[in-house]
Amino acid sequence: MKNVRWYIVTLLLLATTINYLDRQALSIAAPVLREIYNMSNRDYGTIVSAFLLSYAIMQPVAGRIIDWLGTRRGFSLAVIWWSIANMLHALAGSVFGFAAFRFLLGIGEAGNFPGAIKTVAEWFPSKEKTVATGIFNVGAGAGALIAPPLVAFIILKFGWQAAFLFTGAIGFLWVVLWLAFYHPPEKHPKLLPEELEYIRSGQETDEPEAQRKGVVKEVLSSRSLWSIMVARFISDPVWTFYVFWLPNYLKDVRDFSLVQIGLFAWIPFLAADVGSIAGGALAAFYMKKGLSVIASRKAAMCSAAILMPAAIFAVRADSAMVALLLVSVAAFGHQLWAASLLTLPADLFPKRAAASAYGFTGSAGQFGAMLIMWLVGFVIDRVGYVPVFTVAGFMHPIAAVIMLFGIKTTRQGIKRA
Repeated sequence: MKNVRWYIVTLLLLATTINYLDRQALSIAAPVLREIYNMSNRDYGTIVSAFLLSYAIMQPVAGRIIDWLGTRRGFSLAVIWWSIANMLHALAGSVFGFAAFRFLLGIGEAGNFPGAIKTVAEWFPSKEKTVATGIFNVGAGAGALIAPPLVAFIILKFGWQAAFLFTGAIGFLWVVLWLAFYHPPEKHPKLLPEELEYIRSGQETDEPEAQRKGVVKEVLSSRSLWSIMVARFISDPVWTFYVFWLPNYLKDVRDFSLVQIGLFAWIPFLAADVGSIAGGALAAFYMKKGLSVIASRKAAMCSAAILMPAAIFAVRADSAMVALLLVSVAAFGHQLWAASLLTLPADLFPKRAAASAYGFTGSAGQFGAMLIMWLVGFVIDRVGYVPVFTVAGFMHPIAAVIMLFGIKTTRQGIKRA
C-alpha cells in the first residue's frame, strides 16, 4: 500500500475535527443555555475556564501517558474519554453541572494534540512535518466550521441535549478506524519497505536506550521549550476566544439569531482551515529557499503574525459581514501561525520526547487561555467586546518577537541523566 503516512495523517485530521466539534458544541448552544439557565457572561466564562483548567493540567500528563502507552493505545484512550464526557453534558442542569462535565471533557481532549504531534514525529521526515501538521490542524477549523450549522440544526430539531449526545457519539466511530488501521511504522502490515526507508532517512536519529532517562527534566531545561511556552501562553487565548465567544458576540452585539449563527458563524473557521494548509506550505516554501527547518518555522510565524491586528478593526466595523470578514483574516492568520508553532516540539526534540515536550507547551497555552477566558467574561459584562478584540490583535506580534530571539536554530538533544 502506497503513501500510508498520508492515510495516518487523515485519521489525525478526523480526530482533531471531532475534538473541536465536541468542544464547540457548547459555544453554539450557549445562547440557548444562557437564556434557559439565566447565565451571565461571567458564568459562561467560568464554564469555559473549567474546561481550560483541566485541559491545561492534562496536556503534559497526556503527553507522558501517550509516550508511555504508545500512540495507538494512548490516543484511543483519550478519544474514548472525551466522547463520554461530551455526552454527559446532556445531564447538566446548572452552571456547576456544565462546569463539572466541561472539566472532564478537558481531561480527555488534552490527549489529541500531544498524540497527533507524536504520530507526525513517528511517521514523517523533517521536511514534511509542517505539511502534515498543517493538514491535521485543519481539523481545528473544520470542527469549528461544522459545529454552527450542525449543532444549531440539532438543537432546533431535537433539543440542546441531543447536540451533545450526537457529537459525543461520533468519537467512538473514529476509535474503531484508528485501532483497525494504526500501527507504528516498523510494525505496520501495509507499509512498504521503500516508504519506511523514506520516512527514516529524513528523520533525526534518536538516542540509544541508555540515554533515555530524565526526559521531563531535560525537556524543561531547554530555553527553546520555555520560549514556545511563553509564546503559546500569549497567543493561544486568541484562538480560544474566537472558538468559544464568537457565537455569543454575534448574538449580543450583532443581534444574530440561532439560525443566523448556524448560517454564518462557520465562515471564520473555513478561513482557518485554509490557513492551516497554507501554513504548512509556507514553511516548506521558506525551506526550499534555503532556510533551515527552524528558521523556516520562524519566518512562517512572523508572516502570520502580521495578519492578526485585523481583529482590532473587526469589532469597530459597522457591518456584521465586514466584522466576520476581518475575524476570518485573523482566524486564517492564527492557523497559519499554528502550523509551524505546533510542529516545533517535534523539530526540536527526539521522537520519544515529542509528546511530552508538546504537552508542556500546550499546557502553557491553555493556562493562558483559562486565565484570559475568565477575564473576558468579566470585561464583557462591564465594558464590552472592544478591549478584548483590541488586545487579541496584538498578542501574536508580541509572541513572534519572543520566538525569534528565544528559540535556537538546531534540534535539541536529550542528555544522559
